[in-house]
Amino acid sequence: MSVFWRWWTAGTTSSLGSAIGGVALPLTALAVLDATPFEMGLIAAAGFAAWIVIGLPAGVIVQRLPLRGAQVGADLARAAAVGSVPLAWWWGHLTVTHLVVTALVVSFANVIFDVANMTFLPEIVDRDQLQSRNSLTSGTHAATQLGGPSLGGLAVQALGAVPTMLVDAVSYLVSAALLRTLPARRVDRPDRWPPVGEMIREGFGFVVRHPAMGPGMWAAAAVNFVCGAQLALYPLYLVRELHTAPGLVGVLLAADGVGSLAGAALTTRFTDAVGTARGLILAGFASSAGALLVPWGNGLGAYAAFVVGNLVFSAGVVVLSVTTRTYRQIASPPELLSRVMATVRFVTWGVIPVGGLAAGALAGPIGARWTLLALAAVTLCAPAAWLLSPVRGLRDLTDVALPAAVR
Repeated sequence: MSVFWRWWTAGTTSSLGSAIGGVALPLTALAVLDATPFEMGLIAAAGFAAWIVIGLPAGVIVQRLPLRGAQVGADLARAAAVGSVPLAWWWGHLTVTHLVVTALVVSFANVIFDVANMTFLPEIVDRDQLQSRNSLTSGTHAATQLGGPSLGGLAVQALGAVPTMLVDAVSYLVSAALLRTLPARRVDRPDRWPPVGEMIREGFGFVVRHPAMGPGMWAAAAVNFVCGAQLALYPLYLVRELHTAPGLVGVLLAADGVGSLAGAALTTRFTDAVGTARGLILAGFASSAGALLVPWGNGLGAYAAFVVGNLVFSAGVVVLSVTTRTYRQIASPPELLSRVMATVRFVTWGVIPVGGLAAGALAGPIGARWTLLALAAVTLCAPAAWLLSPVRGLRDLTDVALPAAVR
């Protein structure tokens, strides 16, 4: 098996395990510990906390560590944290606090793993294959997020919520074993590393000043803000306002995964045809149209609008994500790549819980439907960011002229 396919298999295995664990962990809190809504909120928030806390330093941490070692270490940390849940349960000492700590450890390990994983890909794939490989990994992620929860539900039904956590733990061990077989990157260690703050500022400044990466980061932040709102409001909208049966809710929510798969399959062909720069603008407008369509209609028309809107929105988001990620991997200096990736993730993932909080605050006074419609308008900031940047009028991102400060 080639280096790339071992890398891909490791990531797919751990991603599938995470999707299964994402069902088993909250069900453990609800069914085994009878957690309150506030406690459930703490567990959910713990899963995002690390991006806010160490999102920026993660790039420096990964740069100073061997990439393979950082990924293997993150996998082992996740396996230990998740595996501790069934052990504590068997010993009769499982608590909600234990689950919160588990979610925190997994969250911090996820940050290190993701930054290292994105930094590692350009080292094992030729430049002309990066776009297709990024499309493949995005499509694979969409497939695991689509099928993983269903497998998790079946596993919980067959084994119980707590024993299912072992499936997640084993997936991390398998991933670590596969990654251990990959070639190690030698870290060029200077006599003295610059201060962490200086390295963070250098990476952040590079992204912000870059005529293509900067607009791409702000465009992604706008889209992810809306994604956070959708995550918070979709169940409420479907159940409270459309009176959807529980079984149908899962089917409707699956439209997001189907759209992501379609976007991943079409990204390379689409951007080859129209160009990466033009493709980003078109995908941005398509995503906005999809998000604005979601909360329209009544009865069967509302269900159709929800499904079609989500298909279009998620497909456009994947085109945006794959194209900009590939460009960052190509255009970033190797010594800055991990910090560039960490900077973008810090900003774009840090707004997800903010979007959820904003949606919750608005949904009370004006309802879920109008909140989804109002916040969907924020997605128009994505194509606007590109149209107001030096990328406007270009065919491809690689055509953008770099100012001296960036060069």
